[in-house]
Amino acid sequence: MTSQTPQTSQRPADRTQDRPLRVLAAMSGGVDSAVAAARAAEAGHDVTGVHLALSANPQSFRTGARGCCTIEDSRDARRAADVIGIPFYVWDLAERFREDVVDDFVAEYEAGRTPNPCLRCNEKIKFAALLDKALALGFDAVCTGHYAQVIVNEDGTRELHRASDMAKDQSYVLGVLDDRQLAHAMFPLGDTVTTKDEIRAEAERRGLAVAKKPDSHDICFIADGDTQGFLANRLGRAEGDIVDESGEKVGTHEGAYGFTIGQRKGLRIGTPAPDGKPRYVLDISPVDNTVTVGPAASLDVTALTAIKPRWCGVAPAGRGTYTAQLRAHGGETEVTAELVDGTLEVTFAEPARGVAPGQAVVLYDGTRVVGSATIASTVRATAAV
Repeated sequence: MTSQTPQTSQRPADRTQDRPLRVLAAMSGGVDSAVAAARAAEAGHDVTGVHLALSANPQSFRTGARGCCTIEDSRDARRAADVIGIPFYVWDLAERFREDVVDDFVAEYEAGRTPNPCLRCNEKIKFAALLDKALALGFDAVCTGHYAQVIVNEDGTRELHRASDMAKDQSYVLGVLDDRQLAHAMFPLGDTVTTKDEIRAEAERRGLAVAKKPDSHDICFIADGDTQGFLANRLGRAEGDIVDESGEKVGTHEGAYGFTIGQRKGLRIGTPAPDGKPRYVLDISPVDNTVTVGPAASLDVTALTAIKPRWCGVAPAGRGTYTAQLRAHGGETEVTAELVDGTLEVTFAEPARGVAPGQAVVLYDGTRVVGSATIASTVRATAAV
């Protein structure tokens, strides 16, 4: 897996077209996707807006910055499309979203893993179900409000890169896109260094009413932010033990699925640690419904294995040195990585903390996204007592 340096002659994909493209703009009803659609139209592309109805029973209104995909969001997207002057449609992908994102989310937590539904939505919905339908209808590209860049090299190959503004970069959740999907992806916000306030100011100048609308946070299909309650409603409550690294019981829980590696809050441990320091979730065992907790130092891992690799271009060969991102809002860490019999083996230059199976490890060569894989297991820096 050799590390490659990007070619010097590169341009953002949406600025290298010889002709206007037929673009399908995914409009969530938020400010980013509205400005992205407006920029695509302003660039001369033939843009059509589409709002994805992802809930079978959408709420009428959002709860502040929580949730999305409500009737209110659909109306906001339609109003933005009217201002931009583009056609607008609502497409019902609720069943596909439930199968590929929501059901997967529940199954992963039930298995003791921590999924990333935004990443799965990009892989299975926006750049699979939506893209396939767009291409079948004669569109050339799908445009979204993600902060990332698609770069075209002199030889015509495409690369996914981090956004110009690292503070807003969302390339981590796009690391599942392959070369076919990148060939039809457009991210108009990714190559400009602008603050979110400037994006909102641009929306206001364009007359878009979503200029002051709060960003959505948390998981879009859990509007109240109560992930544990959402899972309990689907999996039922199952009391089990919380134990320390020696196996001694220190508390109880109502379902091992309600925890994630590295979690500190909400443990409800009655017995304090001997050193008085906080304890964190170290391991989740759905087989015996046990959650193991311990000190922060026990969260350190030196290596991981990851499955289901997806490459943003040609799969690299041999062992290489990269930086890796392990969480959507996490920093970079230096690693060596190698693909062995379809499994990605990653070793950290320095121990990494709180690495959760089920999450994605995304590899970078500079700003270029090499690819991603789903973390299956980790190697602890210190063995359990």
